Amino acid sequence: MPTGPAAARRFLPLLLILFVGSGCAAMIYEVVWLQLLQLVIGSTAVSLGVLLGTFMGGMGAGGLLLPRLVSARRNPLRVYALLELGIGVIGLAVLFGMPYVERVYVLYAGRGTPDVLLRGIVAAICLLPPTLLMGATLPAIARRVETDPEGVSWLGFFYGGNIAGAVFGCLLAGFYLLRVHDMATATYVAVALNATVAVVALALSTRPGASEAAAEPGPYEGAARGDRAVYLAIGLSGASALGAEVVWTRLLSLMLGGTVYTFSLILAVFLIGLGIGSSLGAALARRAASARTALGVCQWLLTAAIAWTAVMISQSLPYWPILPELAPSPWFTFQLDLARCLWAVLPPACLWGASFPLALAAVAARGEDPGRLVGRVYAANTLGALAGALIFSLLLVPALGTAGAERVLIGLAAAAALAALAPLIRPAPGTLHRGGAVALAAAMGVAGWLAWSLTPVPWTVVAFGRQTVNLLPQAYPDVVKEVPADRGEKDFFCTYVGEGENVSVAVTESPDGVRSFHGAGKVQASTRTADMRLQRMLGHIPALVHPKPASVLVVACGAGVTAGSFVPHPDVERIVICDIEPLVPTVVTPMFGEANYHVVDGIAEENPHTVDGKQVEVVYDDGRHFLRTTREKFDVITSDPIDPWVKGCAALNTVEYYRMCRDHLNPGGIVCLWIPLYESNLETAKSVIATFFEVFPNGILWSNDREGVTYDAVLFGQVDPTVIDVDALQRKLDRPDHARVKLSLREVGFGEGREPGLEEGVDLLNTYAGQASLLKEWTQGAQINTDRNLRLQYLAGMWLNSSLDERILAGIRAQYRFPDRTFVGSPERIGVLKKLRHRPTRWQ
Repeated sequence: MPTGPAAARRFLPLLLILFVGSGCAAMIYEVVWLQLLQLVIGSTAVSLGVLLGTFMGGMGAGGLLLPRLVSARRNPLRVYALLELGIGVIGLAVLFGMPYVERVYVLYAGRGTPDVLLRGIVAAICLLPPTLLMGATLPAIARRVETDPEGVSWLGFFYGGNIAGAVFGCLLAGFYLLRVHDMATATYVAVALNATVAVVALALSTRPGASEAAAEPGPYEGAARGDRAVYLAIGLSGASALGAEVVWTRLLSLMLGGTVYTFSLILAVFLIGLGIGSSLGAALARRAASARTALGVCQWLLTAAIAWTAVMISQSLPYWPILPELAPSPWFTFQLDLARCLWAVLPPACLWGASFPLALAAVAARGEDPGRLVGRVYAANTLGALAGALIFSLLLVPALGTAGAERVLIGLAAAAALAALAPLIRPAPGTLHRGGAVALAAAMGVAGWLAWSLTPVPWTVVAFGRQTVNLLPQAYPDVVKEVPADRGEKDFFCTYVGEGENVSVAVTESPDGVRSFHGAGKVQASTRTADMRLQRMLGHIPALVHPKPASVLVVACGAGVTAGSFVPHPDVERIVICDIEPLVPTVVTPMFGEANYHVVDGIAEENPHTVDGKQVEVVYDDGRHFLRTTREKFDVITSDPIDPWVKGCAALNTVEYYRMCRDHLNPGGIVCLWIPLYESNLETAKSVIATFFEVFPNGILWSNDREGVTYDAVLFGQVDPTVIDVDALQRKLDRPDHARVKLSLREVGFGEGREPGLEEGVDLLNTYAGQASLLKEWTQGAQINTDRNLRLQYLAGMWLNSSLDERILAGIRAQYRFPDRTFVGSPERIGVLKKLRHRPTRWQ
């Protein structure tokens, strides 16, 4: 059997296939591990930054350490196989060990800098061991080639194959494994891929020629003149790549809807571009007369490509005439979303992908250890990417906005081009290539002009996201000339737009005085009567049913109407508001002061502060992490989070989260939760309701409807069966100290207009729509949302463009029975309740 370099090269395509499998497994792990760890240490921007920093830092460190710790004499394929086996073993350990990690974390978790350090320790314990091994795989297999042009080209193909596998893993995890199965199944698939790759690599290691390593390298003498500039250039390229991913993922998720599928598509498009570019760069590296010049030109072209994407996102995509609700299937919408992402993001992603093999070729020297070569370039690129992800997400976007951050991206690409090309215009000390200097100066001038010319996305994108096209007539009168005379609620103007660490928000106002708070590209709260009813129901129902509610936790601040609904209640002494985005309580909520009793108006001067004698404290954290780490208990916990189709929000609707709520209740305490029936389908609504009733088997559903028309509802739960004395509740409302509560109910229509003499308390209780014992048949077969499957975000994300609230309510109404054991009181008031609910509606 032939041996030698020619025989060894015959096995390189097979090794490329192994790297595809390796990349697929790595991406599945990344998706699963980030979800698992966000459930433990929180999903704020800081927590995500800690996780990404640890993940990428570990991969960069692994690339640097392997060539220094493992001799080049070792069989490269056996080293690679052992690394893959190690990743699989640790993957299983992370899956099964996470509950124990969470228990230890909860014992020591708190707030402030110590807690951030603790989050970093947890992330390091869970992520550093496997990511060190992941980062070491490319340097390990790199020792199968020599550092000549052909060998360096193969390294680029290996890198591209790894990315191709990551594309498949991203789509496989996001659209199948986690949608149909759970995180355990996804982990097992990744472990099986690791095991398969390891077995094939071990089998190949026994074949003559397949296991041959490159010639024994000589001692590394340090970077040649100009090589440090290449490392700087590829580091800056990594920073701009991950910074762009942060910025554009944020903007595109507004336009497409922030679902798990949107994030999977955006990431897949980035990876597709990196894979295509890496393959093209590998081919170019073999033939280019000067790889360093090609790298510099590539970075300069990136300045134009970044500008292209910025312009497409701000001035093209918002005008595409796409109405997602017209699609009969979500899969058609996904095809459109994929096309939009490819159109906008693919060009710069290809150039970032080409940069890596060109950087390898630019610093490669014959006889050098290829593992060390790859390790250094990979580490420089990865550490740059780490810095870009953290700086852009935590600092630049909140400080400069996305448009300002895009200008910085162009600056980084220009700096990378300058770093790569500057040594070439001074080939020797005291010399200067004048033509090259003029060309470089002109290129920098063009980059500056491109950065200066960028404009922010229209405010309607921040406010209305995927529904922006519906607002074009009034938002862009110069574009759409014919504007209908009767524009109704579409005729509004923007009073505030802000881009925070975690979310972009906006506040709008219509001519008739309706003010709306927008987050995740849609209205989250407003002063419309229907919305005000819902927000006050979330506060008034538990506060009136509870005999003496002294302490309240409100998860998600929004317009502050729910939190403010507790202010008029005389028994309430302490209100804790937990919100993930600091812009909301400090800027947005005070703009709704008249509707929310100015519940957070004092936060700028003092936190906690006092409102009408009640202590109000605002906590900046995600609600799940706060509940998991606080030792305080409450009489009422009410939750008005963002829509369940938004990625990450399903964590506030799991069995485990509801148990946390239950465990943080004082005796007789109440949990209330908002549930949207719009932008949903039957399976999604059943999942939310059935999951809540799994923990609160005596739970009640209250419907925010009038004459059978509804948009959303309230889930209500107590540990013991709920018994509501209708007479006692109305007597409480009739007391002088509850006069403002009574007025608050009348302001949103309770007790007015429909029946002469209808009392506010009776009308409020008339929103009863069903309870757990009566809805068992309706919820049968519903998918229960747990921490291990987060099923809700996959169900809800699939059907966010549907409008089936009428059908959902009809199904609930069909199960209606008057709750004789829940409502007690005088025959007169019970009779009124029965009469109100038994009147014919559009569903009967």
